[in-house]
Amino acid sequence: MSHFLDRLKFFKKTQSTFSDGHGIVTNEDRQWEDGYRNRWRFDKVVRSTHGVNCTGGCSWNIHVKNGLVAFEMQATDYPRTRPDMPNHEPRGCPRGASYSWYLYSPHRIKHPLIRERLVSLYRDERAQGKDPVEAWSAIQADSEKRKQYTAVRGLGGFVRTDWDEITEIIAAANIYTIKTHGPDRIAGFSPIPAMSMISYASGARYLSMIGGACLSFYDWYCDLPPASPQTWGEQTDVPEAADWYNSGYIIVAGANLPMTRTPDAHFFTEVRYKGTKVVAVAPDYAEYVKFADLWMPAKQGTDAALFMAMGHVALKEFYVDKQIPYFQEYARTYTDMPMLVMLEQHDKAYAAGRLLRASDLDDSLGQTNNPEWKTVVLDEKTGDLVVPNGSIGFRWGEKGKWNLLPKNAADKKKFKSRLSLVFDKDDLVDVLFPAFETGVDQGMQRKVPVKKIQVEGKEVLVATVFDLQLAQYGVDRGFGGECATGYDDVDTPYTPAWAEKITGVKQADIIRTGREFADNAAKTKGRSMVILGAGINHWYHCDMNYRSIMNMLHMCGCVGQSGGGWAHYVGQEKLRPQAGWAPIAFGLDWQRPPRHMNGTTFFYFHTDQWRYEKLDADSLLAKTASDKYKGHNLADYNVVSQRLGWLPSAPHFNRNPIQICKDAEAAGAKDEAAVGQYVVEELKKGSLAFASEDIDAPENHPRNLFVWRANLIGSSAKGHEYFLKHLLGAQNGVMQDVLPEAEGQEIKWHAQAPIAKLDLMVDINFRLNSTGAYSDIILPTATWYEKNDLNTTDMHPFIHPLTEAVDPGWESKSDWQIFKTIARRFSELAETHLP
Repeated sequence: MSHFLDRLKFFKKTQSTFSDGHGIVTNEDRQWEDGYRNRWRFDKVVRSTHGVNCTGGCSWNIHVKNGLVAFEMQATDYPRTRPDMPNHEPRGCPRGASYSWYLYSPHRIKHPLIRERLVSLYRDERAQGKDPVEAWSAIQADSEKRKQYTAVRGLGGFVRTDWDEITEIIAAANIYTIKTHGPDRIAGFSPIPAMSMISYASGARYLSMIGGACLSFYDWYCDLPPASPQTWGEQTDVPEAADWYNSGYIIVAGANLPMTRTPDAHFFTEVRYKGTKVVAVAPDYAEYVKFADLWMPAKQGTDAALFMAMGHVALKEFYVDKQIPYFQEYARTYTDMPMLVMLEQHDKAYAAGRLLRASDLDDSLGQTNNPEWKTVVLDEKTGDLVVPNGSIGFRWGEKGKWNLLPKNAADKKKFKSRLSLVFDKDDLVDVLFPAFETGVDQGMQRKVPVKKIQVEGKEVLVATVFDLQLAQYGVDRGFGGECATGYDDVDTPYTPAWAEKITGVKQADIIRTGREFADNAAKTKGRSMVILGAGINHWYHCDMNYRSIMNMLHMCGCVGQSGGGWAHYVGQEKLRPQAGWAPIAFGLDWQRPPRHMNGTTFFYFHTDQWRYEKLDADSLLAKTASDKYKGHNLADYNVVSQRLGWLPSAPHFNRNPIQICKDAEAAGAKDEAAVGQYVVEELKKGSLAFASEDIDAPENHPRNLFVWRANLIGSSAKGHEYFLKHLLGAQNGVMQDVLPEAEGQEIKWHAQAPIAKLDLMVDINFRLNSTGAYSDIILPTATWYEKNDLNTTDMHPFIHPLTEAVDPGWESKSDWQIFKTIARRFSELAETHLP
């Protein structure tokens, strides 16, 4: 029946009634319901996920209709990991549920795009009979031509082109850069390989095979907690979210779990039903605070003071007032607390120096393999100096497996390391500790028990890390001096009363939480946990915030225990199947090692932010620090670090690496070792220098930059306007001149700061964002539902596939196809220009 007839019979449509007249049966057309039904009809369902920087790793079912994605729904078939654990499902969030909108969004990049001015210049050169590399060379050789397109970055002006022409231009630019400046002047930025492993590997492999540099990312946009490598020497090692459910006591600081850990937050809320106490540290009433038993409203950025005070309580009550066997054994086995530290004379007191090493002692205590990398402790029973298993010197060159067995490395006999020298001291001396309080100009002086030993014929004082730590925390051990008189000592750093003054958290809450956290750890063998994140990581002093937490976890025996330790979820995401992935991603089947460069130094230098630096590096030095580098600025420290091999360097030197190798061969070098020796001699003579020593010289500029899977300019450009001015040459909002006082001792100063260092910037993306707007070329890539890939996360044990549910839209290609296409054209041109 038609809708027209329905309207004519509107008052006669009722056929009968039911439920005593409360319901009616009608006779009318219901075809309108088909619109709703058709919306949710589909032809097939494909399993996939989102390669997004949230570490969620949620599995979704993609429903496809007529070759288009109609909608997505959460997958609900996760396997059960353990019978005593809650399900992982359902996983997902509203962001993931709306992702299909991006496939058909107006912001979608549909075709290869290039700046009209650049492609016109290139076509003019090609029309004159020049091959692609010669055409690109002609543009770069003419500063006015080059400025025509670099000066309008960010101002639109894109035109469509085809894949053949655009890949030819990119390959030509890469080859020209390699010939003229060096392959290490080509770089790529793409974050977090784990979120789409094949997509990341595509660009990383291309760069590695042509000698370009892969830039780091976590450290640059402030997600990597520096405290982790400072303390443990690795990036970050965290438990899966399900391990929250195993904890007996949880403190959450700076991690808004319901908002930023949406798929995993249920583990946090569900563990409360088991009796787990939750303490929330937050300056505001954040989303996660409502789940807490106690809210500690610490002032922003004062987390270090708060956790140092809780650590003070744990040390006082669980190490000094009484000894917990589990804590004692854990400290001896898994921490550096029993290790001996040499003290250095400083005015009328001493300061902590470096760890005592086997190489410092007679006959290296019997150690012939890496004795300079082996630490020393005291045998509690005999008082002898002993080299324990497990330090870094045992990692290489030893028979058997690297282990922490409590045995003397010299004779393999069991021993018990001494934590404290309090009952076996030769003296009690004053030791200076740095004070980081605002307005405090001198260090803290505390008494520490020491032993006297002979090192290279001289008497040296040594103390255990444990004794130094107790002194640093100001715990009263009956030695006198500047230690705390009690928890309510408001003037001595690291007491609860002192922390209340700084954080605003009540002293009683600090004492209670520190006591409960340690007591739970003692009773459960370490099942006390701190969940932390960006809220306390994105601070200048984030390492202090984090290390104060790490200290408390170490002294309570929590790190490495299920349900205990730190659960940090910013900058932590790593790949699961790394061993099989790395050779593909970094071209290790082609050549090794690949070039990697830390993004922080790279962008700090190449955006010339160092020329505007106002921070006096000397103000960061403790009073007990060496004078060796006083007067250096932050740029100087980066230069020195590269020269000493502590940081990578790309570009490496002020000459093309290819030319350096040719010069070395001309000088008689026959192998890699001889080339390396030639480089050393050239550096000593001064005829070769690190690029960072004159970073603004044209020969040391980065020339080509690839960005894929990222929004470098919009999201990751810390110092955005400096990027626009110095790296890109675009219109910018830099309102100040460079600061002459930023001139350093190790880096050459140029009167004029360079503009537009990059010859070419390529953005590979499925949507037009800020990076694309400032790039010279934009390549359309496939979305997550249009390609095959892999996704892994630290948050759960599953590996998720990204499956091609529909064909890539318009002229887009997967990242792998894009770099493969560029590589093919590169190979063709290289036959002539890089024989």
